[in-house]
Amino acid sequence: MASENKSCKTEDVLEIVSKDSEVELCVEDSSSDDEDLIQVDKENSSDSGYEILLPQSDDDDYEPLSPSSPAQPSEPYHSQATQSTSAPTVPQLPESSNNDDYEQPLQSPAKRKAKLKPARSKARKSGPPEQEEMWHNKKEEDRNPEPFKFMPSRVPGPTFNKTASWSPLSLFQLFFSVPVVQTIIQNTNANAARRKAAGVKFQWTDLTVKDFYVFLAIIVFTGLVSVHHRADYWKREWPYNFHFPQEYMSRNRFEAIVWSLHLSNLKDDEENQKKRNTPQYDRLFKIKLLYDQIVNACKANFQPYENICIDERMVASKARISVKQYMKAKPTKRGYKLFVLADSASGYTWNFSVYTGKSESSISHGLSYSAVLDLLPFSLLGRGYTLYLDHFYTSPALLQYLHKNCFGCCGTIKKTQSDFPRTEKNDFPKRAERGDMRWVRKDEVLFVKSIETREITMCSTVHRAFSGKTVQRRVKEARVWSAKQIPVPDAVLDYNKNIHGVDLSDALIGYYSVQQKTKKWYKTFFLSLRGHCHCEQFYFAQGDMQEPGSGAGNSEKVLGAPCCGNAVFCCRLSTSSTIAHTHLHAALLRQRCYTIQEVLQEVPGCWHPKVYCTIFSYSRSDSDELSHGTHLV
Repeated sequence: MASENKSCKTEDVLEIVSKDSEVELCVEDSSSDDEDLIQVDKENSSDSGYEILLPQSDDDDYEPLSPSSPAQPSEPYHSQATQSTSAPTVPQLPESSNNDDYEQPLQSPAKRKAKLKPARSKARKSGPPEQEEMWHNKKEEDRNPEPFKFMPSRVPGPTFNKTASWSPLSLFQLFFSVPVVQTIIQNTNANAARRKAAGVKFQWTDLTVKDFYVFLAIIVFTGLVSVHHRADYWKREWPYNFHFPQEYMSRNRFEAIVWSLHLSNLKDDEENQKKRNTPQYDRLFKIKLLYDQIVNACKANFQPYENICIDERMVASKARISVKQYMKAKPTKRGYKLFVLADSASGYTWNFSVYTGKSESSISHGLSYSAVLDLLPFSLLGRGYTLYLDHFYTSPALLQYLHKNCFGCCGTIKKTQSDFPRTEKNDFPKRAERGDMRWVRKDEVLFVKSIETREITMCSTVHRAFSGKTVQRRVKEARVWSAKQIPVPDAVLDYNKNIHGVDLSDALIGYYSVQQKTKKWYKTFFLSLRGHCHCEQFYFAQGDMQEPGSGAGNSEKVLGAPCCGNAVFCCRLSTSSTIAHTHLHAALLRQRCYTIQEVLQEVPGCWHPKVYCTIFSYSRSDSDELSHGTHLV
């Protein structure tokens, strides 16, 4: 019926309602003013200012009531009809509503929801507006943070007696101690006996202290002189007719030591394996003896200077073990990851730890946060140090924690960090010039951005934003390259100066790297830790580990104590070694030590002025005491 008559009169609506409910309705004039809701004749209305409010509908078929149609008296809340495509119905109001105050016609539920949504969204935004932070440019002055007084727990520098005469072996034994050597010899002999009992056929005699030090000397030699195969070191024909190591140890003896080398006690290994897949299991148990000895020796024999840094170090390995990591940004992409704390001036490794996976501390605070705190024993270091980090470690929460412990910190930071300023007010223009910068300070933490070849973001608690310093850069203007002074934040200058301590240590360890493959992961760590000991020995053998800026040592001589007995001398080329260059190494094997000038005169045109030298001295005596060590110039 509704489809036939697009407009319904009041009589029709009442007739439909009465038929549906089968209830008789009495249409009479009401004495109340509510009848005006359906009264369309304004002329006969007693209220001249009253207007009918018609509902707004999106239905094109809706037609309002004509003013000429007669008004029929009815019940006030049964006279208002809703328009729809179906049969019209009379809306019912809640009983609690006040009929006399009702003036607005009823609406559909969808429209009521649409009107409520903006009201709810406004309610969320209600409240006092927060003070918006903004970026400041380099012309705006920043306050200078109050520096901490540098108060180390010990005098910075080497802590051992520097006035005593130290032989190369005694310096090496500061890190590779005699008790550790004796324990390794005992465990290696026990492992060889077990292999013999298991049916492995090889010739074996018990390892002695003398054999072990000669074994270490051969390992260092193999890292300096590169050949195609390890067996070539014992060849007698040219160009492999080396004086060393043929005269000190046979090839079969060397290979037997490599096969049987073991660092930990066999029974303790078995007990640790029973704890596998439990929290008590120690993944580094096989190297724990040597690892703990070297870490403790690094802390005991040296006190860092004011500036220190933390970075990663990779020990190359392709072994199938859960400890192995992959870092695509590193030169050594696959291997074991070490977190290293080094002195920024000398590159001395003061503390390091091997990453073995997630722990409770790394889960609660994050790996970067816990790795830094694990390397910083505040009681051993003191206070007033300045730590430099890269973006992997830097976070505002870490900087604030270090500041509470009287440690300054500076490092690059990612813009995706949770506490990094998100404001765009007074940010860089779309095409910012080189040298432009912006900064924001939150309490003690300074956030600074600068434009170089790309945008650099820094975070610091020890620097002011900009003090007028500049750096010289080559800039191309009008197709012409010229030198130009570019403004740079103070944090960037100090960061570039002090962040490369670990890189320097890695470079020096690389000169002792052994290109030797092994299937045992703990043997890979043994070779790496041995190279680390030689690198630390080099720092002390220089004789110039004084406060930064006080001058360097004499590089015109082979540093360290003079060697006694018959010495084996070898130099490593600054370029890649070839077969001809390898023969030059053998030509330098003499019965005495050489100065750098003598080396350059004997082999003209083949050596870099800054040549790295290694000295092995072996005293021909019946005792097991060796005078053996390594020097770098």
